[in-house]
Amino acid sequence: MEKVDVLLGLQWGDEGKGKIVDVLTPKYDIVARFQGGPNAGHTLEFDGEKYVLRSIPSGIFQGDKINVIGNGVVLDPVLFIEEAAGLSRSGHDLKSRLVISRKAHLIMPTHRLLDAANEAAKGDAKVGTTGKGIGPTYTDKVGRYGLRVGDIEQGFLEKYQAAKARHISILESMSFPLGNLEELEGKWLEAIEALKAYRFVDSEQLLNAALREDRRVLAEGAQGSLLDIDFGSYPFVTSSNTVCAGCCTGLGVAPRTIGDVYGIFKAYCTRVGSGPFPTELFDGTGDKLCELGHEFGSVTGRKRRCGWLDLVALRYTVMLNGVTKLIMMKSDVMDTFEEIKICVGYEINGTVTQDFPYELSEACKPVYKSFKGWQCDSSGFKSDTDFPTELKQYIAFIEQELGIPIAVVSVGPDRDQTIERIAL
Repeated sequence: MEKVDVLLGLQWGDEGKGKIVDVLTPKYDIVARFQGGPNAGHTLEFDGEKYVLRSIPSGIFQGDKINVIGNGVVLDPVLFIEEAAGLSRSGHDLKSRLVISRKAHLIMPTHRLLDAANEAAKGDAKVGTTGKGIGPTYTDKVGRYGLRVGDIEQGFLEKYQAAKARHISILESMSFPLGNLEELEGKWLEAIEALKAYRFVDSEQLLNAALREDRRVLAEGAQGSLLDIDFGSYPFVTSSNTVCAGCCTGLGVAPRTIGDVYGIFKAYCTRVGSGPFPTELFDGTGDKLCELGHEFGSVTGRKRRCGWLDLVALRYTVMLNGVTKLIMMKSDVMDTFEEIKICVGYEINGTVTQDFPYELSEACKPVYKSFKGWQCDSSGFKSDTDFPTELKQYIAFIEQELGIPIAVVSVGPDRDQTIERIAL
């Protein structure tokens, strides 16, 4: 029986998972997305083209793979159909390569309104969501009010109208305007009809049957581990379990089926939206990281906050996920830096710790170790033998501190700018 390998982000998201999934895909028969919604955009670049995937697994570009949207995902029919249409125009046949779990929950137009109403009610304490209705959809799922993909096949309109009426009642109690709900609903119902052209499956059955047939499965996470609903920087987190354990519940596979866990991280750190960020830089260095790294959200376009690599947080997420191999992205962004820093501890009320605290706050002051920059263009490197001494030292320090090998170093956005140091 084969195993499910898992690829997930170890920071606050935006680590570059899409590119690495696409690089890894040739080894696998199935690529499955296990959580999250269309707030998580994976950007891939190859053959001079850029693609942004919101809900569709990144294995879609490999013609002979099955791609699964798992039960742990929440799906916006309108955004999904738009995304699918864009990929179809570029020659990718989704209908033969993509299946959708019947147990995945649907994001309704009123979920978006609830998202906006909830953020407005929080005032200065707002989380900074993307406003796409993802949190309210997961709230309905847990509250047992949710509408699922499988409902499209039976009794759909009755279930939809009941859910919509409940949402409108909540919005009216909050005195939140319904705005152009009728227009949004019309587009949404059209998208529901278009969604019927895709294959709905009991994905847990499909995946477990595939494992019994010794077919290889790669599970793809969205967002990052520091946004996990249980273990992230609560309440500034997403609405699902982004850590490896979420793969089991988000796909319906047993813990014993998990194989390698690939943990992906940037050579520095970014965060989008609100919430604590101990190593955030508010100076020219932070602006330089943002500019050179093109740090703007692939879905929202929001400027990402930038800072130095945080080993306290990284060590924590490596532990939570049981990472077996590390993948370091965007080291090339720091090619011109004379000095590079890594956070090796937090000073909290005069005491230095390497343990991730119960709650991140302004009391957490980063303790840094400085490194000499490599100051050369790494984008053309083809092997780790090309790495200058300073880059090798940077990598070696991270490996020593985390006790996990860095198997891959990415030195650019293209597929061929991916250096495999250890066989995956």
